[in-house]
Amino acid sequence: MKIPRLQNAVFLGALALAAWPLLTSGPKSAFNLEGFGRLPLLDGGRVKPIDSFARNSLLSVRSKQNVSMDGQRLSAVRWLLDASFKPEAADTYPSFVIDDPEVLGLLGLEQSKGRYFAYWQIEPKREDVQKQAANADVKPSGGRSRFDEAVLALERRLTLYERIKNTFMLSGSGDPSRELAAFADLLPGATRSMHAAKPSKKDQETIKALTEMLQRYNFMAQISAFKAIPPQLGEPAEAWANTGEALVRPARGLGAHPAVASFAQMGSAYRSGDGSAFNAALAAYAQWLAENRPTEVRMAHVEALFNKSQPFISGIALYIIALLLVFAAWALGREDVAAAARAAAWAAFIVHTLGLIARTALQGRPPVTNLYSSAVFVGWGSVLLGMIAERIHRKGFAVAGSSAIGFTTLVIAHHLSASGDTMEMMRAVLDSNFWLATHVITITIGYSSTYLAGMLAIAWVIRRHLLLKPDSESTKALSSLTYGIVAFSLLFSFIGTVLGGIWADQSWGRFWGWDPKENGALLIVLWHAIILHARWGGYARERGIMLMAIFGNIIVSLSWFGVNMLGIGLHSYGFMDKAFWWLTAFVASQLLLMLLGTLPPRFWTQREA
Repeated sequence: MKIPRLQNAVFLGALALAAWPLLTSGPKSAFNLEGFGRLPLLDGGRVKPIDSFARNSLLSVRSKQNVSMDGQRLSAVRWLLDASFKPEAADTYPSFVIDDPEVLGLLGLEQSKGRYFAYWQIEPKREDVQKQAANADVKPSGGRSRFDEAVLALERRLTLYERIKNTFMLSGSGDPSRELAAFADLLPGATRSMHAAKPSKKDQETIKALTEMLQRYNFMAQISAFKAIPPQLGEPAEAWANTGEALVRPARGLGAHPAVASFAQMGSAYRSGDGSAFNAALAAYAQWLAENRPTEVRMAHVEALFNKSQPFISGIALYIIALLLVFAAWALGREDVAAAARAAAWAAFIVHTLGLIARTALQGRPPVTNLYSSAVFVGWGSVLLGMIAERIHRKGFAVAGSSAIGFTTLVIAHHLSASGDTMEMMRAVLDSNFWLATHVITITIGYSSTYLAGMLAIAWVIRRHLLLKPDSESTKALSSLTYGIVAFSLLFSFIGTVLGGIWADQSWGRFWGWDPKENGALLIVLWHAIILHARWGGYARERGIMLMAIFGNIIVSLSWFGVNMLGIGLHSYGFMDKAFWWLTAFVASQLLLMLLGTLPPRFWTQREA
């Protein structure tokens, strides 16, 4: 097969692989689970589909987006439906990940390979968990033990699950449609009884029954996990309500919301196993939404489609394929395999780009708004630069380096997504102006290029020790690429830092305040300047520049992630401490690679006398 034809085949095959999730359907069900998952709701300050909330919630509770039960894999939407309308069934699902031995001891559970436990197994010790979590919560974050952190995490998961169970109806209340009908029948009579001059015994019983129901609905209003009742025509866009709030409205003379009856009908049909009735109620409500809230419906549908496609998961797989093809091309010395590697890398980049564009459009914000999105964007920028560099020096180094970075950053983003909604609303101080958007994007491009330079330098070190007779032309190309990318990174890091100062002056009234994040940005600029000056002044030659470029990975990682672990300063928006050991391991690996680079080529071989 000719090389252009092979490239096209690999490229199209890779794109087809990425599009496969969109072409497949979930397990057969009498209920329109996908349609229910596309319904909009309000959570975390933004409108999203039920599918997104279900996925994020199950990821927080179980660290996965599905539940395995009796050999069957249940989707996140199915899990949420069961938790909402069939809690007695959902309580038996192994939904909670628990791997701390002390927490298992508190619950009286034995440690198992599965690490997953059902709510019914935890419920007998629910008060003990709540008490231990309250004790741990009053301690400063730095003074908490491993058990404290584990029991706090379990308490958050249990609370979220319990809130979901009481969102559409009170857990264990029975048939929601029948209860809603009883409430509607009771309300007029109770209203008349309250205005009666001398309420009879029957009036008093009616008022008491209404009061009890309103107490239940007020409890639902306080504990509901999200707001699924949209504003009606003429109401403000932010006037979303949860089911409890919507049920209290008729008692206040505000009128019943049609969505309440629709969800009650869906709940009753789901509980009774009537798929036709569920789908009919869903279709009627979807029609009402399309007529009254078309914008929210459209955005929810797009986001549900984005969730189903999972472009970044596909990107991880395609970057691995590209990397393996590069290794095969080097081992076999075949140009057709190298061309296939480039085609796979381009396909991965396109999938990565489409995912980034979709996130930006859904959020209506710049591509970098939090730690998760910064990981996605850093990988994207590195791959873009790498593919441009590969056009200049077609040796495969740039494809390998950028694919490795694209894979690594998307894996990091995938693990960061376990913390919750990755498209959350920005903090007020960040949700500001043009200078912030340009600052974040520009300085993140600086991160991307630094990692690419560092990865190329790592390739230089490994190649130096693996090849018996390295090609001098390839070595020169690799060195030239690294130096050029370092210069590019200095430019964007410096401009990004200055733009950040302009934004800080407008937001906080000062250009520079020696904040930890600001110091980290300055260190990146200074280190790149040191590399260039060391080269210009002759203090460092090829090997020295490469080792310094590897050390740049450490500086950027400490500025990007390390500062967030401090939990202090004006920039500590993405505080996280679970990645400490991963960051430590990464820094150690870079130091070992630098040490390897200082040793003579193939130092382990014996030299002949």
